[in-house]
Amino acid sequence: MSEVTVRQLAETVGIPLDRLLSQLSEAGLPKSGAEDTLSDEEKIRLLSYLRQRHGKGDGETDPLGPRRVTLKRKEVKALRQGRTGGATKTVNVEVRKRRTYVKRTEATGLTPEQLEAERARQALEEVKRQRELEEARRREEEEARRRAEEEAKRQAEEAEEEARRRAEEEAKQAEEAAAEQEEAVTEAPPAPEEVPAPQPVVEEAPKPSPKKAKKKKEEEKRQRPARKKLEASDQLLAAKARKRRKAKETVRQPVAPQVREVVIPETITVAELAKRMAVKAADVVKTLFQMGQMVTINQVLDQETAALVVEEMGHKAVLQSAEDLEQQLIEQATQPLSDEKPRPPVVTVMGHVDHGKTSLLDYIRRTRVAAREAGGITQHIGAYQVKTDHGRITFIDTPGHAAFTAMRARGAQATDIVVLVVAADDGVMPQTKEAIDHARAAGVPMVVAINKIDKPEADPERVKTELAALEVVPEEWGGDTQFVPVSAKTGQGIDDLLEAILLQAELLELKAPTKGSARGVVLEARLDKGRGPVADVLIQAGTLKRGDAVVCGEQYGRVRAMLDENGKQIKQAGPSTPVEILGLSGVPNAGDELIAVKDEKVAKQIAELRAEKAKAKRMAAQQAAKLDQVFAKMEEGEVVDLNLIVKADVHGSLEALREALTKLSNDKVRVNVVAGGVGGITESDVNLALTSNAVIIGFNVRADAGARRLAEEKGVEIRYYSVIYDVIDDVKKSIKGMLAPEMKERIVGVAEVRQVFRHPKFGQIAGCMVKEGVVRRNLPIRVLRDNVVIFEGQLESLRRFKDDVTEVKAGMECGIGVKNYNDVREGDLIEVYERVEVEAED
Repeated sequence: MSEVTVRQLAETVGIPLDRLLSQLSEAGLPKSGAEDTLSDEEKIRLLSYLRQRHGKGDGETDPLGPRRVTLKRKEVKALRQGRTGGATKTVNVEVRKRRTYVKRTEATGLTPEQLEAERARQALEEVKRQRELEEARRREEEEARRRAEEEAKRQAEEAEEEARRRAEEEAKQAEEAAAEQEEAVTEAPPAPEEVPAPQPVVEEAPKPSPKKAKKKKEEEKRQRPARKKLEASDQLLAAKARKRRKAKETVRQPVAPQVREVVIPETITVAELAKRMAVKAADVVKTLFQMGQMVTINQVLDQETAALVVEEMGHKAVLQSAEDLEQQLIEQATQPLSDEKPRPPVVTVMGHVDHGKTSLLDYIRRTRVAAREAGGITQHIGAYQVKTDHGRITFIDTPGHAAFTAMRARGAQATDIVVLVVAADDGVMPQTKEAIDHARAAGVPMVVAINKIDKPEADPERVKTELAALEVVPEEWGGDTQFVPVSAKTGQGIDDLLEAILLQAELLELKAPTKGSARGVVLEARLDKGRGPVADVLIQAGTLKRGDAVVCGEQYGRVRAMLDENGKQIKQAGPSTPVEILGLSGVPNAGDELIAVKDEKVAKQIAELRAEKAKAKRMAAQQAAKLDQVFAKMEEGEVVDLNLIVKADVHGSLEALREALTKLSNDKVRVNVVAGGVGGITESDVNLALTSNAVIIGFNVRADAGARRLAEEKGVEIRYYSVIYDVIDDVKKSIKGMLAPEMKERIVGVAEVRQVFRHPKFGQIAGCMVKEGVVRRNLPIRVLRDNVVIFEGQLESLRRFKDDVTEVKAGMECGIGVKNYNDVREGDLIEVYERVEVEAED
């Protein structure tokens, strides 16, 4: 430190000059003026005096912290692995070592002058920081005052604008009243001819008699209304003349017809459609009548018909789907999310049965979760938030990867990190491999916890080697996966595991908005006998409060109660917080999205829309990618990903199939083997195929009953083979398009229209005679006139006499109602046909 003047020190510290001179005098350092200099020793004496006056002694611990030096070393080793058939494979493994040295500076190693100088520097920085805080507070007060002034100014401008608008409205009303008065005068009957007023007599005349004077007054009284009407007529003519002059001065442009964008939902009434086009409902009814449809203003139109009406009346139709309507309702009923802050990571624990997943969580939470479950096995999904010394972590304990994949199949992305638990004494098991496949399909990072290292037969190196063969390579071997040896029984390595999870979370930089309408995902739901529908929800964004109206999948309601994982009532929950909520109208599905809305009425409307959409989806079963669909996509010019899941009887066949199928990729089709395994096809494989849009290939293996039932329900394709070359040839043919199916039409029956009549209930009915084949009610039809197709559609009704029938054979009479078509004429032919899929030949 160098010498400074008293003025410079006052400016640096940020205090008045007089105050600093007073403090110097009290400290025994009298300075007469602002230009006097201060040495380092004088500044230290001033600092010591100030510290003693504020109750701080000189024996406090020195704030200087330790210094660290980290040394890194790296070397490459060759690791040889054996293969089937005696061949070996050499893998270069990079071993990295890091050692950190900490050097602490002893207090006795510093001179008193250095210590005092350091303390003086820190004291000056503290005073300067306080000064900056005061300055920031002053700026905030000025900003608040400025905003208040702007708000007052804005309110004054709004009041002035409102007064001006009212004055204009009053002036407009006065003009309209004057115009109405003018119209009333115009419509009045013409005034009688004006009687010439008597001329004044210059010469003196004799005084009229009283009888004549009375008669004269009566005549003037009779002519008075006529005079008033004449004056009003003159005023009206003058006003019209002024308007004509003003019209000549101002040239008005013609107004073009206004074209509106009319939003049309899937169904809409005639009255609502007229309202959206800003026209009379009678005009819409007239247009529909001209198009051949007799409707009323309360009749419901389909989207296609409404669009035709809108275009016919010169407007632009904008079709609105159920998804758009649902999204619009959600946007109107929710508050935007804001104020992003870091959130705890959501960790899913997966692994093989009895490898210690729940026991590991039990030790972390310090509760006896496993003791309350049947046989110590997790029976349902449970979520728990743990407060550690390193931060908060939300754990999701699953009964296996099946539930994890089932949630992903519904679109739930609730997991940030997967902790793969592998027993050190058991090694990698089949469910361990499946867990790795599911974690990779989810696209989330993994942390491997090698459990049960306290057992004598534990072999962590064996676990690392087996996982490295599955391309899960430890960091110390040059990979990107953290391996942490732990013991759920003794607690060994638990802190290291938590540090590894939090380190991975820091790399992900997890953040979520805390303000706005809450959003979350359902982890599990059940129907409680005493409490009704209960849902375990993981909040992902916003803050959920007790009493909020929510919509959850196809269910809705209001949050009557909200509990944490310990059953304690809470009032609100932020991001990454698992809660149990009560008050829903029904039991939602695992993976359903929860959204908080402003009104319970809107929540009910959204839930009903979703229920209708789900019903439509159930009508058309969900289809996975079929091999037969590959060629159709190739013709469109897009690159197709053909995902396969291969299950074989032995490991050698699995590897051979994996390599052979992967080599079949070309410029138009990429063949991806998503997962593979040894053994039968299970429900987990079907779920994985559903989420990854894959086809399952079974080589010398079969699917169990549950997997077959699930595959049939979800539309997942399973193909069985016993020869490797058959698998390869089948996929090759699929890629070349040789398996593309051909669709052909087959005429089932033809009916001739003999007479057309109208029914008051069913509309137009065609009396027909079936000439060929059979007319079936559920098949598509064509209406032919002079052997030309004029309409394609469906049958509305099929009757024989007064009975509804499903089919009518040749030579029989029937009554046919054509759906959405009212122009069937005598002599027309109604052709019934069906589409048949014919497999292509090699």
